[in-house]
Amino acid sequence: MGAIKNGLQYAKDGKGASQSTKDKYLIPWNTKERAITGGAIFIGSSYINVGQNTIYLQKFDVNDDRPGTLFTHQYMTNVLAPSSEAKSIYSGYQKSGLLNNAMTFIIPVYNNMPDIPTQSPNINTKDFTTDNTKVYCNTADVNVRTGPSTSYEIITTIAKNTKMTRIRKGKQSGERWDQVILENGIVGYIYQTYVTELPSVQIQKIEVGMDNTTLKKGEKEQLKVTISPPEASTHKVVYSSSNNRVATVDDKGVVQALRSGTATITVRAQENTVQGQITIQVYSPVTGIHLDQKQIYMEIGDTFQINANIEPSDSDDKTVVFTSENSQVATIQQDGIITAIQEGTTKILASSKENSNIKAECEVNVVRKMAEDEIHFDSSLTVNSLEISGIDYTSNTVKDIKDKITTDLEIEIVNYNNQVLKDTDIVGTGCKIRVKENDKVIRQYQIVVYGDANGDGAINSVDLLVLQRHILEIKTLEPIFRKATNINKNGANPSSVDLLLIQRHILELQRIVQ
Repeated sequence: MGAIKNGLQYAKDGKGASQSTKDKYLIPWNTKERAITGGAIFIGSSYINVGQNTIYLQKFDVNDDRPGTLFTHQYMTNVLAPSSEAKSIYSGYQKSGLLNNAMTFIIPVYNNMPDIPTQSPNINTKDFTTDNTKVYCNTADVNVRTGPSTSYEIITTIAKNTKMTRIRKGKQSGERWDQVILENGIVGYIYQTYVTELPSVQIQKIEVGMDNTTLKKGEKEQLKVTISPPEASTHKVVYSSSNNRVATVDDKGVVQALRSGTATITVRAQENTVQGQITIQVYSPVTGIHLDQKQIYMEIGDTFQINANIEPSDSDDKTVVFTSENSQVATIQQDGIITAIQEGTTKILASSKENSNIKAECEVNVVRKMAEDEIHFDSSLTVNSLEISGIDYTSNTVKDIKDKITTDLEIEIVNYNNQVLKDTDIVGTGCKIRVKENDKVIRQYQIVVYGDANGDGAINSVDLLVLQRHILEIKTLEPIFRKATNINKNGANPSSVDLLLIQRHILELQRIVQ
């Protein structure tokens, strides 16, 4: 009657079975519960308990531990079933998240079985030649498939340099595939382009050297690589750096020093795990020095902190030596504290200890002492030594600023280039408020507008670009603009955090506090 009709007949009345048998198997199977439970009892007593304890052995009676005649107590003749049904079961376990559970596999082993699995019947054997070549994977993350096409299922994914044996070499027209066996026993197909034959003589030792393992920032140096044995000297090696921020290495072994620090350069054989290493030190010499003031006015007896910034920021020796050209007018300590001694003008010089030819200077003008009631600043402004901040960036014309200063002395505001501004001009970072008497400057205050990186008095996308170029070391900001872009006001070199804070200000998410 066929499998379906026979099955339905058995479920209905046991197909001639005795009443005791029907009672044992809960026949009739007229509910889901009776069918599942009774069917499980039937499989358990008739198959599992007599040694046919796997799906394979239930369908193919090849277990001679079971009393009786072989090949008779089975219900399938389809030899492709183990392959097709294994995929279905695998899929079920995968969807249930059970693949990582421990399992015991009971696998029948037949006499005269080949060491290597035979080709699937739907794969043309004429497309392959038998091979036994040691190979390795030359590309990262390559899929091994059940057949010679991307339409076949993926068995596993292997890493670059994974070793394997090619058991059949593809000779198909167009896209070629090889059959390989991995070291863990997995057999599958891999795209032939990703397979490279292991040479008969492999690299056994790699020695790496350099003429100088201490490089200056920006320098390039060629690695000296010696491969043993000599017969393997032309074999491919791969170069890498442990810290690409400090130093990089290209595929020809040229090392480029990028910034101060230490990096280990590794030269590794592509065909195996042999490698050689060398550690290099990158030294960042001083290239420039900047003072945060170029011209200051001090009263007799005043002290003022001047700060020097060494370029680049990763210089190994940031030591600065301060001197005064005329210590009778003003002196300076090595921590940058200037003291005004008597009226006059002098220059404060700052030089790099590493290279005394690299220097910067600031003009110091010592003037008469002003009485406390000679000048008064509105409480909205923050006057810190000779700097003024707290300016409202929405109301910052020259007139707006002058209206916040009470004095009988002359007030003049100039831009960063010392050009006198009109009352309607905008005041920004780097502008200076000059207090004059009889056309002589007797006091000068420098203005800081936090977030204004270019001195135009506004805080917009231009400032983002200027600060970004500074962070990327494309164009370094002058000290006063560095101070203005250090939104956290912690004295640090402005960073990407400050860039974000300016951006949030522009988007009106978080205002910069002046």
